[in-house]
Amino acid sequence: MRIVNAPIRLPNILSIIAALVAVVLWAVAPLLVDAARSIPPFQLTTIALISGALAVLPMSFRSREARKSVKVSWQWKLVIFGLVPLLVLGAVGAYLAGLGMAPTAEASLITYTWPVMFILISQWAFHRRIALPVIAGALIAFSGAALLLGPEALNNGFSGNLTGYGLALLAGGCWALYSWICQATPVAIAPVMPGLFLLAGAGAAAADTVSGSAHVLPSGTALAAGVALGLGPYGLAMVAWDLALRKGPTALVGSLAYAVPVLAALFLVLAGIAAPDWRLPLAAMLVVLGSLVAASRRRA
Repeated sequence: MRIVNAPIRLPNILSIIAALVAVVLWAVAPLLVDAARSIPPFQLTTIALISGALAVLPMSFRSREARKSVKVSWQWKLVIFGLVPLLVLGAVGAYLAGLGMAPTAEASLITYTWPVMFILISQWAFHRRIALPVIAGALIAFSGAALLLGPEALNNGFSGNLTGYGLALLAGGCWALYSWICQATPVAIAPVMPGLFLLAGAGAAAADTVSGSAHVLPSGTALAAGVALGLGPYGLAMVAWDLALRKGPTALVGSLAYAVPVLAALFLVLAGIAAPDWRLPLAAMLVVLGSLVAASRRRA
């Protein structure tokens, strides 16, 4: 789940299809989480990350010889093999826990503000300042979340959902920081992603044990949804997105990512998980618009 700078290449229809596959898989993630709701969050995180590691295993065989010639400092090794698994664990674990404590549609939309947070981090890291269009884009995007959460806060004080929304925001922040590290690291992270996912999965399993949740085999439907969550949004989508970014037109591929919150909101309504509310599509469009405004500065 990352946005990187790459040279503009000739349009490649296969790369566009790969990007669309990734976008659709990310958009169905809330549906799969809802189907696996009976599984405790850390246990579900473990299932999803281990399944995702298996799905992205082919990436570890790519460019193995090229990686041997790249010298990486111990500081970057610590970041890649220490911080990145923690960020993946935080992103997936906080997202799944947040959706268990707050309405699925609203919590998902908060997490999907991560591209704007990524642009804010990237701007500050590389320029030590944040351009006005980026600030404006962030305000537009976060106004989408405020549109959904404001009336609820005024009417009944979030009804105990505030913790879930906070976890969803934390998940978005972890994805944003993970994406920036993928951009800044001197070597590609994709080839070692299976190992990083396994490390994050081990952390989730340890957290599940410490939390004292009952270790019972989930029901067939919930278990299938958890495995599908790892194989799809956290597995195949990662492979497809990496292919799209490496082979396709960067600007177009990057813009496709902003369709995720709109499609996610649509899928949730069609599945009957979210009520048809005029605020939901408007909020999703604000998130997309804010992302495009913020990203326009980076393409300038």
